[in-house]
Amino acid sequence: MLILGIETSCDETAAAVVEVSREHGIKIKSNIIASQHEIHNRYGGVVPELACRRHIENISPVIKEALNKAGININDIDLFAVTRGPGLIVALLVGLSTAKAIAYVLKKPLIGINHLEGHILSIFLEKPDISFPFISLLVSGGHTELYLVEGFGKYKALGRSRDDAAGEAFDKASKMLKLGYPGGPAIEKAAIGGNPLSINFPRAYMDKDSLDFSFSGVKTALKNYIDGFIPPYSTSVMSLPDISASFQQAVVDVLINKAFLAAKMYNVKTIVIAGGVASNKLLRDSMQKRGIEEGITVYYPSPVLCTDNAAMIACAGHHRFIKDKNGDVFYNMDAEAQMKL
Repeated sequence: MLILGIETSCDETAAAVVEVSREHGIKIKSNIIASQHEIHNRYGGVVPELACRRHIENISPVIKEALNKAGININDIDLFAVTRGPGLIVALLVGLSTAKAIAYVLKKPLIGINHLEGHILSIFLEKPDISFPFISLLVSGGHTELYLVEGFGKYKALGRSRDDAAGEAFDKASKMLKLGYPGGPAIEKAAIGGNPLSINFPRAYMDKDSLDFSFSGVKTALKNYIDGFIPPYSTSVMSLPDISASFQQAVVDVLINKAFLAAKMYNVKTIVIAGGVASNKLLRDSMQKRGIEEGITVYYPSPVLCTDNAAMIACAGHHRFIKDKNGDVFYNMDAEAQMKL
């Protein structure tokens, strides 16, 4: 079976072809991503209207490139999988409308995928033998959430951010420090050589045993710290590496502690990190170290599968299609900006 995945939930236009077989499982034949970082960098974040316009320009060339790299024709596709939410509604509509049109013309099944499910299942593209249940720490620009994953399509929400997601906090911190967009990689680069213990930024844990997150406080603390260096309050010079390293450490500490608390509470021995922030080296290394100490196995996808991509949507489409036995009725499927998992 050949599946074409399409992803346009935010500022990446992506298309991928995966092949599913009994002998080899799910194999990525192509995974094309057109980024818009150079457009949104000047604004310090994603501008929805600009994102939508670029999606319209990119969607057809990206799909063609994915098909060409896979060495197949559009008529060879057996199933179409497309992100229908959550995300920017204007961005989602570009991918969804395109997928509907192609599937309708070819009379092929189409299935709508929750973007979050795509991230959670992205690990199966590289580690197909991971067993259930496991804790999923989904951490990206728009989402910081914890799930107990009991099987394909079986997700129990354990915690979420009550305000800013971790990736959003990185973006806003990067904007304050004039480091550019996206903020996560910019902060990580600026933190090289910095002392993560030099500034004691707050860690918000909230109620005892709470699995929810909050990153607005550490963001406000960063702003207050920066403001303290503005004349006439101070003539000292800020250390950008120390500030970046300390801020990054504060965010990562909370992510790690919450994930391992969830694993302990539900007696689970596997944690999977997913989403764009899962490519952060400090988070990966610290999670692995903590996992060894506590006897918990930690997995994370390759960086290209952490970012928004269509291979994960195709992967989720395969498992959802098997579970549901058929595709969504394409003319009744709408984009959902606040789609729940």
